[in-house]
Amino acid sequence: MTTALVIDGKAFAAGLRDRIAAAVPAFMEVMGRAPGLAVVLVGDDPASAVYVGSKGKATIAAGMESFEYRLPGNCTQAEVEALLQKLNADDKVDGILLQLPLPSHLDEQSAVGAINPDKDVDGLTPISAGRLALGIEGLVPCTPLGSLMLLQEQLGDLSGLEAVVIGRSILVGKPMAQLLLGANCTVTLAHSRTKDLPDIVRRADIVVAAVGRAEMVKGDWLKPGAVVIDVGINRLAPAEEGAKGRLVGDVDYGSAQAHVRAITPVPGGVGPMTIACLLRNTLVAAHRRAGLSDPEGI
Repeated sequence: MTTALVIDGKAFAAGLRDRIAAAVPAFMEVMGRAPGLAVVLVGDDPASAVYVGSKGKATIAAGMESFEYRLPGNCTQAEVEALLQKLNADDKVDGILLQLPLPSHLDEQSAVGAINPDKDVDGLTPISAGRLALGIEGLVPCTPLGSLMLLQEQLGDLSGLEAVVIGRSILVGKPMAQLLLGANCTVTLAHSRTKDLPDIVRRADIVVAAVGRAEMVKGDWLKPGAVVIDVGINRLAPAEEGAKGRLVGDVDYGSAQAHVRAITPVPGGVGPMTIACLLRNTLVAAHRRAGLSDPEGI
């Protein structure tokens, strides 16, 4: 019995971040400044604060400028959108990321829609989504983009392959399906209510699981030789009181390894690619805003 190749997203992301850092000086030489990423955090959610800190450190490590803005949890919709409009107008800022989720009294869709699509490094504005659907050049959500990169590293040309995406969120599932269509795959966008889901998944050369259910996809659902990208991250109930419980994906990793060609682990698979692709989008946005060609190799 063969064991699947473990796709090392951490190593791939480190290489991508190195290539981004190596490309920044050329931009600085032309423009006289570094690319800039602004991250906006509303409220004091501990997990969001950790993510924002990680993004800031990674931005600085890549040689780019990091701008961090924090608004109180009781701020108004108008205050959030006024800050975003200010950043839209700031020439030092090439990318804007609004950390989600927002406090419940705020309208996330309206706030995200206030971001200039040319600075929308999260790829979540309606215009960014429309550009992706139409095949027009634009900024793409980071997690699906990172997932596509990992697939292309494993499989090369994806043309003609059958792909199943499980999950229909605007963050991952829908843009992932669009990216795979753009890569000339035959794509099925499934979800937790899809009838005969195991049979549909068994057809797929590529499976992207992003449904948010711990270990839902079993090994015997998977076609021998498939490549699996597990976007899910779920914390199981701890076996002992006081323990954190282990992290697992949406795929039953143990049983899947006996069936597939390659699979991303959780953690250490797709997760590291998200921040790397955020940096990549910031550098690409900076080049496009300056009228420069996209940087090569990223």
